[in-house]
Amino acid sequence: MTSATAPLFSALPLSAGTLATLTQLGYDTMTPIQAASLPAALAGEDLIAQARTGSGKTAAFALALLHRLDTRRFDVQALVMCPTRELADQVTQEIRRLARAEENVKVLTLCGGSPMRPQVDSLIHGAHVVVGTPGRLMDHIERGSLDMRAINTLVLDEADRMLDMGFVDDIAYVARHCPKERQTMLFSATYPPGIEKLAQQFMRKPREIKVAEQHAPDKIRQRFYEVEDGQRLNTVARLLEHYRPVSTLAFCNTKARCRDLVDLLRAQGYQALALHGELDQRDRDQVLVQFANRSCSILVATDVAARGLDIAQLEAVINVDVTPDPEVHVHRVGRTGRADAEGWAFTLVSMNEMGRVGNLEQHHGGEFEWHSAAELLPTGTDRLLPPMVTLQMLGGRKEKYRPGDLLGALTGDAGFAKEQIGKINVMEMSTYIAVDRAIGREAVRKLNEVKVKGRKVKVRMLTE
Repeated sequence: MTSATAPLFSALPLSAGTLATLTQLGYDTMTPIQAASLPAALAGEDLIAQARTGSGKTAAFALALLHRLDTRRFDVQALVMCPTRELADQVTQEIRRLARAEENVKVLTLCGGSPMRPQVDSLIHGAHVVVGTPGRLMDHIERGSLDMRAINTLVLDEADRMLDMGFVDDIAYVARHCPKERQTMLFSATYPPGIEKLAQQFMRKPREIKVAEQHAPDKIRQRFYEVEDGQRLNTVARLLEHYRPVSTLAFCNTKARCRDLVDLLRAQGYQALALHGELDQRDRDQVLVQFANRSCSILVATDVAARGLDIAQLEAVINVDVTPDPEVHVHRVGRTGRADAEGWAFTLVSMNEMGRVGNLEQHHGGEFEWHSAAELLPTGTDRLLPPMVTLQMLGGRKEKYRPGDLLGALTGDAGFAKEQIGKINVMEMSTYIAVDRAIGREAVRKLNEVKVKGRKVKVRMLTE
């Protein structure tokens, strides 16, 4: 497998419009996975690329599939398969951002958890790129609503996760319905034997690319704390009071532990939300939007629920329970310390979990740094509140709202500064707007008074 340094995007055979978009987005130099894979991807080669979430892999395959699009043809020409709806949504947003230079590139998300009818209607109107989960893509192929004849690029994102989740037959089914003369790109964080078997089924002489782990050890500071089992949840609150991270992802091994921890944190005045398998899709979307836009301080999640989740500016990860799988521990810890940022990773360990820690140390190749929970004293007097609040507006993509429409309303008629507005997420039926906590109530009042795209809107505060 090959590795490479990170040259400039301008060294690639990309259009002037795409290069200008990359500059606007602040993408000047390539990450290692982009530098290693993009020349071959743009040349139309099949690829197996090993790279973790957060390494820049989405831009690597997105630029390649956009390079091959003929926007004058209103047919589905590229198909991206993802293990979860959350990852599919993130991939869709990234492709849309990178496609800004091209006129009218339509990207459609097809995932379970959403009604079929609107998806079928959207496909009738046409799309250039489809991003979806294997089961829902199969449903559309079986119905005949997804026409596969014009597909020239197939991407499998987080292929190892899709195998873990039992999607191997679904993936093979979708791949078999794509034209044989196509480019296939497979991206995976790990390289289990199943990946090779999968590749042999439907890839043509794939080039194998592997880049070194993106997280420099000194960027993530790991600390282990021995705790009594009954004190585990209280110790999470003490960690938050001591280190005061703006944004924390806490991993639990069970849904029950997730719920108990969220109840305890909320009782102590924290903005905490849970992410586990029992949430319906609308609730999952709302939870993820609030955490990603920094209006929720702590997201408490199980590993399955957090698959494919990539959050920028994550200051800390807390392992509330020790995972029995060393690979999962690396994956959890690697959510923080992204790009040039530093991050904390705390692990709480009871006596009966020491054997698991021994396995982790063996895998890690060294001893961990242990600290006493007695050191965890409050370092501030004010409540640890997130910097933003989320407003929910009725109406979204269906009404053709765009983030710029809301930003214009808030900075124009409503008179707020651009710096007071955070992320704006336009979903199918709703739009979520992050604003500075200090202007939350005033922003609700003013948005309910002004018009957006000539229409009166209904807005409420989703978080306090």
